[in-house]
This record gives sequence, structure tokens and C-alpha cells, in this order.
Amino acid sequence: MTTLTIELPDEVYETLQRSPREVQKEVRLAAAIRWYSQGVISQERAAATAGLDRTDFLMALAREKVDVFHVDLEQLAREISRE
Repeated sequence: MTTLTIELPDEVYETLQRSPREVQKEVRLAAAIRWYSQGVISQERAAATAGLDRTDFLMALAREKVDVFHVDLEQLAREISRE
């Protein structure tokens, strides 16, 4: 696994009232959610990126009000019209 180091001002932790470890977890989750919602990575890979199992990642998506499934409405309409 590769390590990524991000430098943040000390004031960030005070403002957020979180420890560096908590901020690290939040940043990993935020990146995973962003990349998953963009369709760049799979649900499984996003969960691993966030350091969560798939169930916990799905729950995090729900908390953040991010769609679990990506639906292209035009494609869905085409599929429905074929039936």
C-alpha cells in the first residue's frame, strides 16, 4: 500500500474538533465517495479505499445521501420501452 501525506495547518484540527487520525479517516472516506459517485472506482474498491467493509461503505453513502446505484435515466427509459 502506498502512503499519501497531506500537510494541513494545525488550526484545521482545532476548527474541526477532531484528531489527525479522525481527519485521516474522513479524508479517505470523502475521496472514496467522490471517486465512487463519479464512477471512477467500484463499490468494492471504494470501500477498501475508505478502510471499510462494503456494508459500512453503503451505510456511509446513505448518510451522505449519495446514490448507491448509478442509473442513466435515458438508458433506463430505452430498456423499459423495449419490454
